[in-house]
Amino acid sequence: MINAEVPEMNEQDPITPPPHHVGPRFLPLLLVLFVGSGCAALIYEIVWFQLLELVIGSSAVSLGVLLGTYMGGLCLGSLLLARLVSARCHPLRVYALLELGIGMIGIAVLFMIPAIDRFYASHAGSGLSGILLRGAIGALCLLPPTTLMGATLPAIARWLETTPKGISRLGFLYGSNTAGAVFGCLLAGFYLLRVRDMAVATYVAASINGLIALTGFALSVFIKHRVRDSGPALKPSSALPGSWPISIVIALSGLSALGAEVIWTRLLSLLLGATVYTFSIILAVFLVGLAIGSGGGAFLARRTERPREALAACQVFLMAAIAWTAYAIAKFLPYWTVSTQIAANPWHRFQLDLFRCLFAVLPGALLWGASFPLALRAVSSPDQDPGRTVGRIYASNTIGAIIGSLGFSMLLIPWIGTRQSQRVLIGVSAAAAILAFASAEFSRKARPIDPEVVAGPRRRRARWIPITASLALAALLAWIVPQVPWELIAYGRYLPTKTGQANVLYVGEGMNASVAVTDLGGGIRNFHVSGRIEASSDPLDMRMERMLGHLPALFHPKPRSILVVGCGAGVTAGTFVLYPGVERIVLCEIEPLIPRVVARMFRPENYGVLDDPRVQVITDDARHFILTTKERFDVITSDPIHPWLKGSAPLYSQEYFELCRRHLNPGGIIAQWVPLYESTPETVKSELATFFSVFQGGTIWSNDNVGWGYDVVLIGTDAPQRIDVGELRKRLASDPYWPVFESLNEVGFYSIMEVLMTYAGRDSDLKSWLKDAELNRDVNLRLQYLAGMGWQTNAGSIILDNIIGFRKYPEDLFIVSDEDQRAFQKAFGPAK
Repeated sequence: MINAEVPEMNEQDPITPPPHHVGPRFLPLLLVLFVGSGCAALIYEIVWFQLLELVIGSSAVSLGVLLGTYMGGLCLGSLLLARLVSARCHPLRVYALLELGIGMIGIAVLFMIPAIDRFYASHAGSGLSGILLRGAIGALCLLPPTTLMGATLPAIARWLETTPKGISRLGFLYGSNTAGAVFGCLLAGFYLLRVRDMAVATYVAASINGLIALTGFALSVFIKHRVRDSGPALKPSSALPGSWPISIVIALSGLSALGAEVIWTRLLSLLLGATVYTFSIILAVFLVGLAIGSGGGAFLARRTERPREALAACQVFLMAAIAWTAYAIAKFLPYWTVSTQIAANPWHRFQLDLFRCLFAVLPGALLWGASFPLALRAVSSPDQDPGRTVGRIYASNTIGAIIGSLGFSMLLIPWIGTRQSQRVLIGVSAAAAILAFASAEFSRKARPIDPEVVAGPRRRRARWIPITASLALAALLAWIVPQVPWELIAYGRYLPTKTGQANVLYVGEGMNASVAVTDLGGGIRNFHVSGRIEASSDPLDMRMERMLGHLPALFHPKPRSILVVGCGAGVTAGTFVLYPGVERIVLCEIEPLIPRVVARMFRPENYGVLDDPRVQVITDDARHFILTTKERFDVITSDPIHPWLKGSAPLYSQEYFELCRRHLNPGGIIAQWVPLYESTPETVKSELATFFSVFQGGTIWSNDNVGWGYDVVLIGTDAPQRIDVGELRKRLASDPYWPVFESLNEVGFYSIMEVLMTYAGRDSDLKSWLKDAELNRDVNLRLQYLAGMGWQTNAGSIILDNIIGFRKYPEDLFIVSDEDQRAFQKAFGPAK
């Protein structure tokens, strides 16, 4: 039997024992349980984020819903526990029931969100209103399990005393929970979701919850819980003089912490590459800092007699830490040159990324972690209900976190940018420091004997020194926060090798992405998203951008309605305005800055597409729009961002392609962009196999750079495809198609035969090459993990050679004359 350490009973009152509390021998076991709780919680969080990406879209809204609901549930649970559950209930039994409930609801959420997604697909409209409606539904699904998560710390806190020693142990529990979250974050991001899928990850998390529940129930049988049956009632946490300012201070601390996480995640993802692994590394480093800081804060809380001053000092140091991170990200880290050997090996690259994140993020995370136990110590007294005290401080912290995550991601960054947002963070920390210093002064005044007041006016004037110093320091630090270099937004990880090569024309930080437009000279302009060139007026890029429009528009006998997924520079969408039969073009783009500003800077290349009356711009995640619209199209051309970028995998999944197929008119055609550069054979195999699993008979069309693999276009139809070469030649020679012919000439296609000679193969040619390919499905989104491992690998030539090596002349695809047939056979090899 495990015996918890119990204080000696008062011999004069043997009937009323003091409250039971955790002794040193029992604390390690609780620490282990809380490590497990944190691990399971972060696995759920990462899984739920992927689920919300499918339901809402990969946008700031999905991230806001996740963080808002997650933090809101924690807040609600921490407040409700003390009000709904009696202190007489065994803390371990309550804790076990909470963990059991989290596991059961966690499994239910795995099936509920996709089911609700399918149900509401026909009820929720597109655009912001539809996203918000679906976000609200997703939030309702996540609120029950997160509420139970929020109640776990207040529940177990009732096993502790609100003495300095007890508060110190609470700090260690909070730190152990965060340490478990670090492990859960890395386990989910680097193994469970990379090798398995969301279902397996959820079952692992639920198994951890179940094991914790069984342990809690077993221990509650052997370890008795005794509560005070008589004597003075426990005071609520607000009974301590000046406790409300501390609640505000810890709320401001939570606000600045989550605001900083949002800002720094965006900036570091520019620097490191916005892969799923980068997000896991950044989150893990942040949690490591919180865990270590919480342990340090717990150690200090046990020994200090002036916890409010210590909490205030934490906020002062936080101002300096925020300024340090801003300076490091803007001035130091982007200019560290990485050797090609390190860049080529993903595990070496991850180690370097981990060091960079530690270098930038750790100081602030340590101080935010230390703030929580110090705030608990500042409002605690021995005669309080520990569950109520912990619940109030925890709730205050999470309320601030909700405001910080939503406010910075959806309002401040798009409004004032990351530089000014970091200045706001410094101001928030300064306000927290000033309020904590003022609270400490108020607490001293409330004491029966106040020697500082007796000391005279000189001492009273000295009270203003820390407040004045905090204001002055905040102003100085805010002033020195540097501007994020535009080269970081434009080139990301490649900044050291790109400095001085271009002039910037535009830089913008939107809700979902940071964008830039640069001028290389010679009439070449580049459009950059999140540290990558996504479109340009370079002839090779223009060739692909127009192929994505011209190929499906030419192969379709008479296209009338067009859906373009992804605006970019507008070049692909612009090709369709040249076709005389086109009546409607829907352009779907998730970042409003791109069609509003960027595409208008490429008017000559996109033929002024945004001014064409046939064009409608939809600001929405494309997957979400297709899911909710009842409209069908003759052509869907999909030009999403690179597959290694976090959030792009849902636009390459089997379910997405099936969704597109259902929204094609009879005889409709889909075109899908697949990059070969900065990719690996495994990644491209997954993209091709997934596409061909839905569009049997699909074809591949190559955009190569003098034989070097650059990118390809996949063409799929809902029926066997036939290409009448004579009809295409006749169409391009007609007057209505003269603008189309000129557009093709501008990118190096001087005849229809030159267009068709880009044929690189079809699905039946590649069956043996694709037999081991992993399909990218909604349940696993495997592609983002495959692509994230090899996005700095340039194997384009090898990939294209492999594809071309299987190519054969398809007699059933082309309707040609004898002369054209001989030309095709000479180019493509013998017939199948």
